[in-house]
Amino acid sequence: METSDALQVRQHNAITTARYDYTACQLDLLFFLLSKLRREDAPNQEYQIHMNEVVAMTGREWHYKQLKEATESMGSRMFEVENDEAYVQLWMFQKVEYVKGQGYLRIRLSEDIRPYLFELKNNFTSFQLFSALKISSKYAKRIYQLASQWKDIGETKTYDLEEFKLMLKLKDAKGKEPEQFQRISDLKAKVLDIAVRQINENTELKIGYTLLKQGRSFHAVRFYVTQQQPKQLPIPFDESPEQARVVMARRHLETLGIKDAKLVGRILGDEQLLNELFKFMYRLKTDKIKADKNPAGLLLTVLGLKTAKSS
Repeated sequence: METSDALQVRQHNAITTARYDYTACQLDLLFFLLSKLRREDAPNQEYQIHMNEVVAMTGREWHYKQLKEATESMGSRMFEVENDEAYVQLWMFQKVEYVKGQGYLRIRLSEDIRPYLFELKNNFTSFQLFSALKISSKYAKRIYQLASQWKDIGETKTYDLEEFKLMLKLKDAKGKEPEQFQRISDLKAKVLDIAVRQINENTELKIGYTLLKQGRSFHAVRFYVTQQQPKQLPIPFDESPEQARVVMARRHLETLGIKDAKLVGRILGDEQLLNELFKFMYRLKTDKIKADKNPAGLLLTVLGLKTAKSS
């Protein structure tokens, strides 16, 4: 059993339990930053995020306008940290610089936020960070953060539904915005069930949940967490963006059953075909295209390689 002090620390990871509504793009940037943090980094360390890294790891391509809006919102977002001694307001960035024509951006973190980001990173292995990037639902990403904190216990704390909705920004604490998913059936279908499916399919965690009633109404949620054999090997974050991209592409092709050496070599050696492969896999993963019977054949059609053998 953990001591009450240890549980207190676990429950109050400032970034995990903060109330914020990060988009999928913003969460991807956050997880990329976590993957690059090192204890020996200088306080004014600048971190580079290459756009082809994003595509290689996630299959998603964020455009300049989306990224600019994402970092602008992240930079202005305030994190609140409170304990018995103080109430502190923190912001994420000192600087974000977009390098024109080079396909990457440089980020300098606020010095005061860094200890809390290291605290958050300690909840994740490199594989878990990679898994978090593979999850497409922003709510699933947030619930994965919570579940990762409690994986060695087997279940999370019990979250009051109001607390849970505030944490995921489904409800505005000041009441200025309408509450989302007020019906419990909508909360289950749009948030909880999607999170369970995506986390169980893409990560080393297997989760479930129970909704707790008070009288006739549901008032709280608790998640159950066990570990399972990962469904894919992680991509080392120390790889170069180009290496990670090729490794990820090769694994996608293996997953689809495309093994012909000449065909694989042709796809891996063509930048345009690689881009189309990653877009296809993302659309397939997020159910934007259906290919239950022959996804390999559909991919080859999309790539204009239908006449080539797929196995």
